[in-house]
Amino acid sequence: MFKKSRRKIVAAILSVLVLLLFGTFCVIYLASYVDMTNENRKLLEQYVEKYSLLKATDIGSDNMEWPNGIPDHPRTNPPRWELSTFYSVAISKNGQVLHVDTADISTFDDASLMELASKIIQSGKKQGVENNLIYRVADKGSYILVAFLDNTVMLENAGTLINYTLIFGGIALVLLFFLARFLANRIVAPLEESYKRQKQFISDAGHELKTPVAVVNANLDLLSREIGENQWLSNIQYENERMSALISQLLDLARTENVMPQMETVDLSRLVYGEMLPFETVAYENGLSLNSNIADNICIYGNSVQLKQLTSILLDNAIRHSANGKEVGLTLKEEKNNAILSVVNDGEEFPPEQRQYLFERFYRTDAARTGEDKHYGLGLAIAKAIAMTHKGTISVACYDGKVEFLVKLPLQNRNCKN
Repeated sequence: MFKKSRRKIVAAILSVLVLLLFGTFCVIYLASYVDMTNENRKLLEQYVEKYSLLKATDIGSDNMEWPNGIPDHPRTNPPRWELSTFYSVAISKNGQVLHVDTADISTFDDASLMELASKIIQSGKKQGVENNLIYRVADKGSYILVAFLDNTVMLENAGTLINYTLIFGGIALVLLFFLARFLANRIVAPLEESYKRQKQFISDAGHELKTPVAVVNANLDLLSREIGENQWLSNIQYENERMSALISQLLDLARTENVMPQMETVDLSRLVYGEMLPFETVAYENGLSLNSNIADNICIYGNSVQLKQLTSILLDNAIRHSANGKEVGLTLKEEKNNAILSVVNDGEEFPPEQRQYLFERFYRTDAARTGEDKHYGLGLAIAKAIAMTHKGTISVACYDGKVEFLVKLPLQNRNCKN
């Protein structure tokens, strides 16, 4: 129980931290990427605005000069202008390539830039990203300019940032995992200690109470012989028997929770069938029929005494709580490497808010009942403890006016056939 609590606490702490780290890194990365992209677009816009292909004022003269296509820029330009790589392709309105600027870098040749520029113009887009190049298309009057800004360095920096984020994030998560385990142990330790003391108190109190109950019972027998039948002695005898039953159940619960029983290969089919036989008479006396469907040779690894107790608790509970029913059904079968023990009876449906408490100690659905039938709400708690000791589970389901208690126990690999 506490191991599961530790795992849940560790998972909760790590989930919160992972979300915080992941969210923080994503915000930082996206903010950096958007900021750098916007800055590059602004640089590209400045480049386009200052670009001048012709130095001659007369476009139609024969003395036109074709400069290098890189605009003159004043010293007021930002430092990144000098560190950025620009490419451009100027194309006339009739589709003639007027000038190609590769910035004297071998990354892109004239033909590659011309092909890329034609593709962009045909697409009709005015700006975007293509082949790690931010581009912008501008109508410069007598020609169309397709300008590019190399975005490779920014993308490489972003990739480096992601790699370092993953490396240091992974290291941080490992450290945080050990921190979460330490915190989980610190959180659960007081609860675990309190739970152990509670179980030890129940065990000690049960053992201590057995002696006075036995003494009272012996004295009652002596007084009965001395004075004969007496109403007050009968009342004392009745309450003493109730006290004895409660102590016995408390000790059973403490023993089940605190002591690991001796385990062995058990033929659960034979055990359940043998435990069911005495309850056929009990069911008949209560106007019920006990119907069973028990598969053969279902073998598990467990303690036969506790498994018999588990079966009897479920059958006794079903018979006592059959509300105007006619039958109680018991089924044992194999399903997905589990032995499934099911006990079904007719009865009122438990409200959903009550089902989670059915297996708690001393919990009773009918608060008016106070143990006059020598049942104190410990039976299902004992059944749950036995199921957990055998690495299984127990649950309750309500449907069509029936109540079903379902126990799942892991199967034993070895065959238990004699």
